Amino acid sequence: MTHFDRHSSFWLFGYGSLIWKADFPFLERRPAWIEGWARRFWQGSHDHRGTAEAPGRVVTLVREPGARCHGMAYRIEPDTLGALDLREKNGYLREKVELHLDGGGVEEGLVYLATADNAAFLGEAPLAAMAGQIARARGPSGSNRDYLINLALSLAALNARDAHVDALVAALPEQD
Repeated sequence: MTHFDRHSSFWLFGYGSLIWKADFPFLERRPAWIEGWARRFWQGSHDHRGTAEAPGRVVTLVREPGARCHGMAYRIEPDTLGALDLREKNGYLREKVELHLDGGGVEEGLVYLATADNAAFLGEAPLAAMAGQIARARGPSGSNRDYLINLALSLAALNARDAHVDALVAALPEQD
């Protein structure tokens, strides 16, 4: 998707690790939300939070009428996309979204999402099974448990609740 390549800057919406791990240059950062999308731990991760033998679970977005997904918006320049495309290479595609910025304003933005037709997509599973998988998985970027906990803490700092994230945290087995 090259829609934003012609812009001098544009908004990127982060709803997972992009909320707390902004390891890319940005011009501005603001809390934001999108409508009609729900965050779900349905994408497999064998390159960051798991391995090919034991993939982790990371978030993607699924369409859900009436849903509101809170996250962080970053105003970036087009040349930042190269590093982000590499970071999000495991099944994520770029999609245009309408961003609602905290403090007012609606902007056209970009989001990375993983759809069911990519090879790493795991889809829905029982909550206890997902929590167990997350508790055990570890990859080059660290433990999958840390990813889930960091997401929950980041959402709490934004005063944003996510029932799916909260339920997974509550279902995590005790650490050894």
